[in-house]
Amino acid sequence: MIEHHNLQFTNATQLNDPFDCHPKLIDYSNKPKREHQGWIPEEWWKEKRENDALNRRNETWLCSLSRVNNSILMWSHYCYNHKGICIGLDLDKVLESVPPLFGSIFVKPFVLDVQYKDIIDRPNAYSSKEDLFCYQWQTKAKEWEYEQEVRLVMPNPGPMYAAFTQKQAEHPKEVWNWFEIHHYMPLKGECFESIYFGVNTDASEKKEVSKFVRERLNPHIKLYQMRVDENAFRLQPDIISKS
Repeated sequence: MIEHHNLQFTNATQLNDPFDCHPKLIDYSNKPKREHQGWIPEEWWKEKRENDALNRRNETWLCSLSRVNNSILMWSHYCYNHKGICIGLDLDKVLESVPPLFGSIFVKPFVLDVQYKDIIDRPNAYSSKEDLFCYQWQTKAKEWEYEQEVRLVMPNPGPMYAAFTQKQAEHPKEVWNWFEIHHYMPLKGECFESIYFGVNTDASEKKEVSKFVRERLNPHIKLYQMRVDENAFRLQPDIISKS
């Protein structure tokens, strides 16, 4: 991410939560009477609506961010047991960096705060006041609430920004599912606001990353070292001086 100055967008079907953006989050069973009229079978309408929601999921790529930098669980799960780094972004500058044609339909990604709910809370597709598109994109189970996720959602991103990951390039397949391909949105260096080093980040790696981001990314970037709070189960960031 910092080497190539970009954000990775992943297809909604490829996320680690199988409930994410799922069509069954919305209730299509209570159809209005007007859709029962004529020769079209009742079940056809329900199947069509659910298929529309399924297609919406299939055609959506998103980038997951977080409002917090001190979650013990996320440092453990996503940062190699606190050995990695957390990257702070200036979201306003990120949105100013969106290149032309990154989206095939929409100019910029949608910015959505994830809403954490019980999955039984399903809006009626025909009478709900909810924005069903956003509801499907931003609703997750309460178990994920600790992440305080903010996601950038881009339906139908432009194919020119599609690329293999390094692992995919090293292990090519004869046929790729389009859902497996990521899209990468380029960013300006000023979008990178800060870097937080984990409690267990290797000293040599910390030195290498610090040198790289200040010389080749953003000379004004702020660097922090996470430390264990001696009085509570929490992490605290300490600013690192340039010297």
